[in-house]
Amino acid sequence: MATLQIDKMLETVVRERVSDLHITTGQPPVVRSGGHLVRLETKTLTPEDTVGLMKSITPERNQQELQEVGGTDFGFAFGDKARFRVAVFKQRGHIGMVLRRIPNEFLSFEQLGLPAVIRDLLTRPRGLFLVTGPTGSGKTTSLASMINYLNDTVDHHIITLEDPIEYYHQHKKSTINQREIGVDVPDFPEALRRALRMDPDVILVGEMRDLATIASAITAAETGHVVFGTLHTTGAQGTVDRIIDVFPTSQQEQIRTQLSVAIIGILSQALLPRKPKGVVAAYEMLVVTPAIANLIREAKTYRINSSIQTGRKFGMQLLDDALFNLWKNELCDEDVVVIKSNQPGELKARIARAKKGLLEEEGEEDDDDEH
Repeated sequence: MATLQIDKMLETVVRERVSDLHITTGQPPVVRSGGHLVRLETKTLTPEDTVGLMKSITPERNQQELQEVGGTDFGFAFGDKARFRVAVFKQRGHIGMVLRRIPNEFLSFEQLGLPAVIRDLLTRPRGLFLVTGPTGSGKTTSLASMINYLNDTVDHHIITLEDPIEYYHQHKKSTINQREIGVDVPDFPEALRRALRMDPDVILVGEMRDLATIASAITAAETGHVVFGTLHTTGAQGTVDRIIDVFPTSQQEQIRTQLSVAIIGILSQALLPRKPKGVVAAYEMLVVTPAIANLIREAKTYRINSSIQTGRKFGMQLLDDALFNLWKNELCDEDVVVIKSNQPGELKARIARAKKGLLEEEGEEDDDDEH
């Protein structure tokens, strides 16, 4: 019975193209659609239902981990329709699950609206490229799109270190080896250390969580590899600070110097509900020019934001400018863009000025927003 049930729910998820399925006791299954949670019109789930649903898809190894530590994650394929990343956990002694749909088709840079300058950065022979943003902001999708672009265009050896593996890549022009943390290799620092001995051109580090991983990623980028990493930070300036702050004070100066040499770009993103339905991404893009490398080296990161603003000709963009444009082009509501903003007060004031301006001078363009 349970397998039937889960298949039906997953069919719905795939058909409706929603992003997540939430299963917990005391209410029907819930899906996240365009940023909103919507209850499915089926029966309220009992504790027995959730256990049955969990057992129907959870591998033995993960059921054991659930018993031992109260939670587990894994990825699984739903036929050839989609893959799911699953988090199983206990809450109030019962089982809860969240399944995130991972689409099986790669989106192009144009479809994702990714900054065009990324293509140039990807073809660099080495360097650290960071993709940052809160959970569920589409980092995995952007990275998969970049890896797929490389796979289509260059003959590289690409190693991905993921927890869990989300998008599956076929070997096209490149050879791609995907290693899952906890299945193929115990942890990120170990995986990264081994990866360097595997003749890689490109290494994707799923999450730069700790000092060991961050240090190895920077070193790998310095020694002639393109390294992609993700962090849960918002904004390029905050990302640089966060990396440096992970290290003890005595090492920070050295890390600043290393990072300034290694880093080539930071893409920071947010995902917003789009009008009337669906989602749209807003991007902040920092391209590391010699001037910006200097700011990192000299601990003047507080000046990065104004450098992004003046760095448009290099393909740079501030998140708040991207958000302003989403509002201006009527893709997103004002309250939605303000919530995602790095400086909500300033963005709110800017929108208010724009509204006033529109009332005063119908038709005159604000020259501040060329893309």
